[in-house]
Parts: sequence; C-alpha cells; structure tokens
Amino acid sequence: MAKTTKKKNKISVFDVVNLIAMILVGLIMLMPILNLAAKAFSSEGNVIAGKVLFWPLGLQTGTIKYVLTTPEFGTSFLVTVTVTITGTIGAMLLTVMAAYPLSKPHLIGRKFFLYIFVFIMLFSAGMVPNYILFRTLHLTNTIFALIFSGMFSSFNLFLIKNYFETLPEVIEEAARIDGASNMRIFFSVVLPMSTPVLATVTLYYAVAYWSNYFAGVMYITDANLKPLQQYMFDLVTQATSLQDSSGNFGDVNQAMNVSGENIRAATIVVSTIPILCVYPFLQKYFVKGITIGSVKG
Repeated sequence: MAKTTKKKNKISVFDVVNLIAMILVGLIMLMPILNLAAKAFSSEGNVIAGKVLFWPLGLQTGTIKYVLTTPEFGTSFLVTVTVTITGTIGAMLLTVMAAYPLSKPHLIGRKFFLYIFVFIMLFSAGMVPNYILFRTLHLTNTIFALIFSGMFSSFNLFLIKNYFETLPEVIEEAARIDGASNMRIFFSVVLPMSTPVLATVTLYYAVAYWSNYFAGVMYITDANLKPLQQYMFDLVTQATSLQDSSGNFGDVNQAMNVSGENIRAATIVVSTIPILCVYPFLQKYFVKGITIGSVKG
C-alpha cells in the first residue's frame, strides 16, 4: 500500500518540463505589461534613453497623476464604465433568455433556430451594412451604438445553453409541481444553479466591452462619447502634447517628468486595472463554467 502511494505521488519528467514551459510562457506574456508599468513610473530621461525595461528608473508618479486629471481621460473612462456595465447586464439578460428555451429538446423549431445562431456565429454582414444599419436607426454618435454593437454573441449563447442542458430536469419538474411558473423556475431555480457559467460569460462580455475600440471608431465622432480604448488608440497613433491651450506647461515639475511615451504607458496601465480587479473574484468560476458548458454539443 505504501509503495502504491509513493508511486502515485512521484513527479514525472513530463510534469517538470510542462511546469517549466508554462512558467516561461507566463513570463513572456508578463513582460510587455511589466515594461509598460515601468515606463509609466519612470522619469522622462530614462524612458527616452531606452534604459527602462522591467523596473522603473527615476521613480515618479507625475505621469499617473497627469493621466488621471486629464479631462479627456475622465470622460472616456466614464463612457467605457457606463457602456461596460449597461451592455454586460443587457447582453447577459438577452443571452440567458435565448439560451434557456433552446436548451429544451421539446421546443418547436429548436433545430431551425440553432442553425440560425450557428450561421450568425460563422458569418457576419460586415462593416458597411452594420454602419448603414446604425446610421439608418440614428444610433451613430450615441452611447447606444457602443452598447448595441456588442450585446449578443452566439458563442456565449451556446456556452450557456450547453450548461443548462447539464442541469437535472427533475429539479425543474419538482418546482413545477409546487406551482412555480416557467419564469419563476428560470429565475429562482435555474439561474442560481448556473453561477459558474454565468460568471464566465459575464467576464467574457465585460472584457469585450471594455476592450472594444472598433465600435467607437466606426460609430463615434463626438469627442465626449469616445470610449477609453479609442482614446488610447489616439494616444498611440498621435503625438501627445503636454501644453495647455496657451502653449505653456501647467506644471513645470510635472512637464520635466512626463513625456508622450510615459503618458501612453500610464494610460494603458490605468485602463487595465479595473478588469484586473474584477477577474480574481470570478476566477474560481471560470474554468468550471467553460468545462461544464462545453461538454454537450
């Protein structure tokens, strides 16, 4: 018995190689983030000289303060937060309300609707028809264009549908015998049992909304409605000026430590923090939601 236990606990060469490979991949993926964070907190001279790699040189916080106090950043940040929260809630309601009936084999026309959603997942109308549709509906230059552009995903629909199919049918039948309506069963029985997949898909939608800059480029020209990613894109593609409207620096000490490269790095770091703060709370549901929701096809 002792020999058997010892054999089971033995670490193979494959496990060691696999662990080393995963650590190396993780470090490689972490390098760009560390480089951006180091530039955001480094002095202008060290950044321009190319001395900053993964650790700040000439530590300063003027760049972060400048980014956080810039009116354009604050406006774009507020727009993105509003779009992410509103869009994620609306997308989740729409997706789960469509996925639940499609998880029932007795639904009339179930295969027909499933084929439609598969077709939508594989093919899209394209940029020009989408822009014409939004312009015809008078949604361009409105916050609704940013919300509606990402409110549904067929992939997320199938992920939730497959999870619903794994739930025991007897629980719903017991609730129905007790007099619960279909809506009561859905909200009081099905959704509480589906926390893993709901948390996973919520994270999917939230990250997609937070990272989406293409919708802003397509439908938004008003500076007050630009999402954060579009603002960041403008910083990356254009030279950033630290001067005010009169051509003077507002703060000499700040201007000596802040450059366009610092600002771009600081903006990216600050915009990434909210998602990094949310992810740890949903991580425990993440793997379970994917594995269980992908068992059935």
